[in-house]
Amino acid sequence: MNGYLLDTHVILWWLDDPSQLSDAARKAIADADSYVFVSTAVAWEMAIKKSIGRLDFPGNLPDVLCAGGIDVLDINLRHALAVADLPTHHHDPFDRIQIAQANLENLTLITRDKLIRKYDVQWMQA
Repeated sequence: MNGYLLDTHVILWWLDDPSQLSDAARKAIADADSYVFVSTAVAWEMAIKKSIGRLDFPGNLPDVLCAGGIDVLDINLRHALAVADLPTHHHDPFDRIQIAQANLENLTLITRDKLIRKYDVQWMQA
């Protein structure tokens, strides 16, 4: 089975307008045999943006994710410490923790962020 970690813009597009995603990304996320995750870092980033009026998302996001077969990947100590070993191609802490999580959990990070491609991480074009 394949495992995927969805970047912030990917989960937003998936929920609002999946046509913005590549065919490969849509198929991977929709595949019943895939394990699909969203990091708690994504929820944190979304909450910050919502609090400053830059983003809106469903108030029942946990229920929406669960109904869509998307699991939450909590940040653990190994994930947090692995960020120290990453090169500094990217300074966004939310992306850096997702890179560490994808590496440690052997997940493919679905993203359109070109800076993430500079890392030694499995990724798929969103």
